[in-house]
Amino acid sequence: MTTLLKVEDLKIYYGSIEALKGISLTVDKGEIVTVLGANGAGKSTLLRAISGLLPIHSGKIKLDEQELNKVKAYKIVMGGISHVPEGRKVFATLTVDENLNLGAYTRRKDIKSVEESKERVFSLFPILKARRNQLSGTLSGGEQQMLAMGRGLMSTPRILLLDEPSLGLAPLLV
Repeated sequence: MTTLLKVEDLKIYYGSIEALKGISLTVDKGEIVTVLGANGAGKSTLLRAISGLLPIHSGKIKLDEQELNKVKAYKIVMGGISHVPEGRKVFATLTVDENLNLGAYTRRKDIKSVEESKERVFSLFPILKARRNQLSGTLSGGEQQMLAMGRGLMSTPRILLLDEPSLGLAPLLV
């Protein structure tokens, strides 16, 4: 198999507190990988580090053998990794449609492709199409979670990092 993402002996600190203590993992093309652990175990920290949102103390993160340790977050998105953070993070004062457009920001000039991606999201989450002109802050919690996932898909990622993806979703969708 082709390895897309490789994390080697990753250590992350918050001040003097070691949040990740040498974690390693590999994600191959077509593979689904789940990281399980108790609250405070470092799952969100791992995803934030992979996304370029946290400084790395030691270890390596590689996408297609290219080291990401000092790569800016937007370039990581352009490289094919999208991160859907925990907690239904949507832009409440923007519409569903505007939130989805933000997910495609790095490829915004390809309007046709962005619209195709939006239709793909609408096929996965039909309620979002019905609510596309509605302010995101007025959506239910589950609808906001669908929107956050849809926004993550808009960058057409090769790797989608989902932090607490079932939070707020109806059991039917989980």
